[in-house]
Amino acid sequence: MKRLLLFLLSVAGCLSLQAQQRETVTFCHRGVTEMKMDIYKPAHPRSDKTCVIYVFGGGFIYGQRDNKHSVQACDSLVAHGFTAISIDYRLGVTKERYDSLGFFRVNSMFSNAINMAVEDLSSAIAYVWERAAQLDIDPNRIVLTGASAGAITVLQNDYCRCNSLPQAKGLPKEFKPLAVIPYSGAIYCKNSQLRYATPPAPTCFFHGSKDKIVNYKRFRSALSSSLNGSSKMAKVFKQNRYPYWIFRYEGNGHEVNGFLPYTLNEFVSFVEKGARSTTCFDCTCKDSKLPPNEWSNMTIFQLYSR
Repeated sequence: MKRLLLFLLSVAGCLSLQAQQRETVTFCHRGVTEMKMDIYKPAHPRSDKTCVIYVFGGGFIYGQRDNKHSVQACDSLVAHGFTAISIDYRLGVTKERYDSLGFFRVNSMFSNAINMAVEDLSSAIAYVWERAAQLDIDPNRIVLTGASAGAITVLQNDYCRCNSLPQAKGLPKEFKPLAVIPYSGAIYCKNSQLRYATPPAPTCFFHGSKDKIVNYKRFRSALSSSLNGSSKMAKVFKQNRYPYWIFRYEGNGHEVNGFLPYTLNEFVSFVEKGARSTTCFDCTCKDSKLPPNEWSNMTIFQLYSR
């Protein structure tokens, strides 16, 4: 028992040291604001030099690149040999504005918040791409992942890239993600149709079927716009034979957005196998070992009224 305790303390110390040794750099400026990223370098990097860019969650109103959830996610990625990068992005929803605006203007504010986050992610990707040799990564093996609002951002970024939308104009012309791996994500469309002009990157979805914050299926909002969740996206991917995996957590809510550290085996398998194949994998699963949290049964209205 004593040896086990010493071992666990040693592992915790190593993880803490990894977090303390991360490098923070500025990747762009938005007005007078410096947009920063934290770069986590593994002690034992993968031979394929894969880099994972992580985007935090929080409904575009909360969250930071270096909060405990972001650090935990990046530490778990580093432990598997990935170079992990956690980025800033502008939070386009504010409590004061949300309380004072009507429904249609809230819808517009939410759309603008997504667009700003996508633009900032595009700038971060360009920074990493241009410095691939310096960072000792393969620019053709950049994985995008995120939680909740971060998951929406990585999905929306690839959607904008495929459809040549202005939010993705900051991306390098040759860039295509090796994979996109969203936890409780969705894509916002101004019309009811979710379509790709060119094929998206291989995508691995993780989503709870009872999610009340980011709808698992589809949420129609004002003026024919919609937020298309993982179930809807998987249907589009299947119809068009785009490579994808989906893990449908039956009965779970929005807590799935924090499952990255607990699903590293699936994450790594998709990076190594799913991203190279043209097949789909559809799994409905339950895991009683993964505990509920404050987001489990929360609705989007409760999130913004906290």
